[in-house]
Amino acid sequence: MDIAENKNTRLKNFVKEQMRQNLLKCGRQMVVEQGPDFLTARKLADVSGASVGTIYNLFATMDDFIRAENLQTLDEIYEHLSLVLPGKEAFVTINSYIDVFSSFVLSRQNLWMLLYREHLCKDGGNFGFAYVRRIKKIEALFDTQIKAMFGNLGNEEQRLSARILEMSLFALSGFLMGKSRRKKGEINKKNICKLLLNTYLAGLKSLKRIK
Repeated sequence: MDIAENKNTRLKNFVKEQMRQNLLKCGRQMVVEQGPDFLTARKLADVSGASVGTIYNLFATMDDFIRAENLQTLDEIYEHLSLVLPGKEAFVTINSYIDVFSSFVLSRQNLWMLLYREHLCKDGGNFGFAYVRRIKKIEALFDTQIKAMFGNLGNEEQRLSARILEMSLFALSGFLMGKSRRKKGEINKKNICKLLLNTYLAGLKSLKRIK
């Protein structure tokens, strides 16, 4: 490949990536404003100005497009969690992570629902390397603090406990997304998340005593 061909190829790839990012941006705004059910290839084409054919040239299926959106959501969650400065008390740090997670779900319910649905549909199946890598990055933040509290647990116990916490938080996020009646004395949804977390930590503490 000569210099001219190489330059032309790079230009084409750049244009394709720009179109791809524009579609993701438009799709994301559609989900935020209208909800995940509004996201179809035809509506995305109308909003973005791209043809349906272009969408399918850049994303083989709408499932692939939704997966790309969900990867962005996982990246955003990690960025928000990373803003928490770990303190001397691991317990306090973990609770801060849950505060951030709960706030994220509550403030981005439509985006979270898009991710939540994919997670439920897979039901423990193959999420793909990119998805798993992002989940593991998020888990690693919790793992560091959990190891500080329960370092004597075996590797297998720690791995299973991380999986249980992940599944529990995903399940409880469905409750977070439920419509609030806003009545006096209503239970604070974020506190329910903390209740789950601290029940989980109490269980780990019991395991630590047994060992």
